[in-house]
Amino acid sequence: MSFVDTLRQWDEAVTCVNRQDLSEAFRIFLSIQEPNSKICFDIGCLHLLNQDLDAAEKAFDCSIRKDEHLAVAFFQRGITFYRKKRYEESLGDFQHAFKTLRGNQLIDYKALGLRYKLYACDVLHNMALAEAQLGNWEKAQENLVKALDYKTEARLNIIDRALQSTLKQKLFKPVEFPSKELFKPNKHYVAELEKKDYLGKAKVVASVIPQDEFSGFAPLQPQVEDGPTCPKEPEVLRALEGEPHTVLFEFVPETSDELAVVPGNIVFVLQRGADNWASVIFNGRRGLVPYNYLERLEISLASKQNEGVRTPPSREPPTRPERKQGRTPGYDSNGDTQCKDPQSTDNSYIVKVHFTFNFTVSVPPGSPYIILIEKISKKLNLPSTAVTLSLTSEADEQSVINASTEMEHVWSHVKGRRITLWCNTQEETDGKPHDEIHLVALHSYESSNPEDLSFHQGETIILLSRVNQDWFEGQCNGNTGIFPASYVEEVPANGD
Repeated sequence: MSFVDTLRQWDEAVTCVNRQDLSEAFRIFLSIQEPNSKICFDIGCLHLLNQDLDAAEKAFDCSIRKDEHLAVAFFQRGITFYRKKRYEESLGDFQHAFKTLRGNQLIDYKALGLRYKLYACDVLHNMALAEAQLGNWEKAQENLVKALDYKTEARLNIIDRALQSTLKQKLFKPVEFPSKELFKPNKHYVAELEKKDYLGKAKVVASVIPQDEFSGFAPLQPQVEDGPTCPKEPEVLRALEGEPHTVLFEFVPETSDELAVVPGNIVFVLQRGADNWASVIFNGRRGLVPYNYLERLEISLASKQNEGVRTPPSREPPTRPERKQGRTPGYDSNGDTQCKDPQSTDNSYIVKVHFTFNFTVSVPPGSPYIILIEKISKKLNLPSTAVTLSLTSEADEQSVINASTEMEHVWSHVKGRRITLWCNTQEETDGKPHDEIHLVALHSYESSNPEDLSFHQGETIILLSRVNQDWFEGQCNGNTGIFPASYVEEVPANGD
């Protein structure tokens, strides 16, 4: 079975679990001929959910054989042995899981596709419970005392209650893994499974020529009955924005303003910088890609219509070019054009301002208040007296910046020549505060990009700004970032 087939079936099975169709999920999972360690782990979790302990044990055995460093698989097999009252084997697996943590407080499996954090204190908690079941109460207490060194605030009460129980030689409940949480395939790979036709196929809808079935892209043809029998060779199709290029090599981004692409992708180059980096559009996202990873594409002359897609070259990709000041001149991290401040220098402070929209200005280090407020008011096209600045989102007496503020205190917040300020206008500060706009997530959104906001279906998001018609900026669960506008809808004002 090919990797693509395995990926497709894995994604289908996880989707079935999300809609509570466990029987269909089992059927798809078990039809995968060569499952990897993560798929075996998922199968074990479903068996554990159905109380089929023997099948769960075999599935976790398979997962551990394929990846002996997967601590969460040892943890789950330990839970399985505990339920089967095989406490010595359960203790052994919990010890293996703790050893695999390598002295870390936790392992966050989000980067591997599993929304779960395995805490060292939870593993020690279950080790203590297995020792207690074997009658080794002193060892149980030792493990719980050791767990206090790895504790987090959320788990402190659990460890304290367990310690009190061992002092009375009473058993306590184990910490269990949520069995409906499964490893999911990489969403970027899943997105590439299906081909997307963004332009569709044009065809004639009205013609004086009987049974005219021409379809494709071509200049307007003379629609007369005595006209030519074959359409004229179409001209080169041009994108609405940018020049089309084919990706020759896989590119893995290292910064948030770079874009991940794989061989065969078609990207549209907006601008090529002098440092050999290109600002491109791919699937509606803008970012930076090395230009020597691309090749200009001439799209569909009629004489080349039947040519197949070229196989990407097998040679090694070229060396990653050096970045000049971290980005391509003239484009910001989202690919939008930006005007270079004529007074900005290499050692200037970059001031990010939160308003109804976000923008940046640059000022010389240690600038007085008058220079800062003039820069910002000029950007907003408002008088400086109508603008209020603050160090925090709450414009209180301690955070407000005005002419009497000691600017040394303000600039002490600069980190890496960057500082973030909040801005309100006179209308907003003197009048009634605007009501917050709340959005509800129609779909879950997860992203590895640090500037994006991840959330789950049904969660509420506070709208901070509308970046453009496709992207919003918002706040959810204490995190702030951007996200697709199509993933949410506004909560009506009377919906409370």
